[in-house]
Amino acid sequence: MRRVKITVSYDGTNYHGWQIQPDLPTIQGTLEEVLSRIEESPVHVTGSGRTDAGVHALAQVAAFDLENPIPCDNLRRAINRLLPPDIRVLSAEDTAPDFHPRYDAMAKTYEYRIWRAEVCPPFECLYVHHHPYPLDEDRMTAMAPLICGEHDFSAFAAADEKDELGRSKVRTVFSSCLLRSGDRLIYRVRGSGFLKHMVRNIVGVLLEAGKGNLERADLEARLNPGCRIPPGPAAPARGLFLLSVEYN
Repeated sequence: MRRVKITVSYDGTNYHGWQIQPDLPTIQGTLEEVLSRIEESPVHVTGSGRTDAGVHALAQVAAFDLENPIPCDNLRRAINRLLPPDIRVLSAEDTAPDFHPRYDAMAKTYEYRIWRAEVCPPFECLYVHHHPYPLDEDRMTAMAPLICGEHDFSAFAAADEKDELGRSKVRTVFSSCLLRSGDRLIYRVRGSGFLKHMVRNIVGVLLEAGKGNLERADLEARLNPGCRIPPGPAAPARGLFLLSVEYN
């Protein structure tokens, strides 16, 4: 038995997120179906994390066990021949038997894209949040770095079925910034890990600040341990991209 690590890029528009769900198209489910055909027996695929319905990935990392001795380059080609065109395996390599895409990850980087012009081009609309209305972008840019550091991000996390396990919602954000690129306003965040809807909730709070509805103190209050402010509002999923996953 061999352990194979793959890097996957996908357009999440037509999928109900990464995690497999009965009778619904998902990224994990589609990959498992294709790999099981190649292996001629069930294959379980583990990802570095779960992206939400409609979220995209430039470089998601996943791994699985395989008996088939097919060389990795040929395996990548075989997978891509069977996959729909909105999912692509960029690379495949043999890795350590105990490699885990999620638990071995040291950092992840996400990007959220907001289209600021009055008219959103049709070829952008599935990959940005169109917000042509007034925003104080300088204020948002100044507040974005407040997210950096180790914090309890409960006030930025949607309810999760694993909440009953009492797991910590403390995460470390290494960088958090907002920048303009043409008609795009881009939020980029790099951290040790992310909770369900965490990035979308951060963007939602920054948008509220840009609209004049939140002050610096309001954002800081959400980072205090034991904060009971409910999460949200969450920005739409279609503007979010998983850019990269880092390992030692």
